Amino acid sequence: MIPALTSLLLAATSPAAAADLPPDQIPIDCGPCAGWNRDQAPFRIIGNTYYVGVHGVSSVLIKTRAGLILLDGDLPQSVPLIVAHIRALGLHVNDVRWILSSHAHFDHAGGIAALQRLSGANVAASTVAMPVLQTGLLPADDPQYDAGKGQRFPPIAHVSPVLDGETIRLGEVTVTAHYTPGHTPGGVTWTWQSCDNLRCQDIVYADSLNAAPSGRFRFDDPARHPNPATVLRHSIAVVRALRCDVVISVHPEFTDVFAKAAANAADPAKNAFLDATACRRYADDADTRLNAELQREASAH
Repeated sequence: MIPALTSLLLAATSPAAAADLPPDQIPIDCGPCAGWNRDQAPFRIIGNTYYVGVHGVSSVLIKTRAGLILLDGDLPQSVPLIVAHIRALGLHVNDVRWILSSHAHFDHAGGIAALQRLSGANVAASTVAMPVLQTGLLPADDPQYDAGKGQRFPPIAHVSPVLDGETIRLGEVTVTAHYTPGHTPGGVTWTWQSCDNLRCQDIVYADSLNAAPSGRFRFDDPARHPNPATVLRHSIAVVRALRCDVVISVHPEFTDVFAKAAANAADPAKNAFLDATACRRYADDADTRLNAELQREASAH
């Protein structure tokens, strides 16, 4: 790691030095953050698609002839690691042209402001998530709104809205936005094709489909229209129906990202990420978790 990044990383893990960091890189203090932000060596997923995130939160890089596309920025304190991971692949953060946001929570959007400042990249998000990213404050209809100050993250200066089904093209790569609200009101799942040896695979960067409320939020709340459970079930169905050869979830453990990477390292002749059933299984698991949450809420009321 280059000395400047080493110094910044040490500062980001030192509470005493946090005041010396730029506002968009001051670490967020949360229970699982230290575990999420453990270093994770970058690796190729398939073709021109690479994992550059930290151990507990995904960030994916797409290499094109016209520059780089980065999906998510993880925590504010993840920024030095993401930059170092991009460099370890022989690439440079200055070549990032687009940063695409899955959803506006601190663990996925917290690093975007700093990464935008470092790269000069455009940032894209859904029309619903755009104002949240610009303020760093969750709206009252977010299931985790009651989590309080811990959910705040550095605001992002410039965000371009994308519509459901709209595409972003860079070089030879076209990335499509699929609205998948429920975990947040403005969630997006992103898809593209990665081509290798004249064969193209459909890649899905799957937004969180977790029913994860805080405080008084209920997914079966009859006062909310549309019903939050109905919204989330629709998003689960969207992901289940996508053309999907490879899926990477925004938290890597939900799609066994590191187990697949280890299998690839052990047997380079095969690619464990190739699995035409992976999106369906990810959606089925989300359905199971939603049903469990609805049962919990019914028992509590």
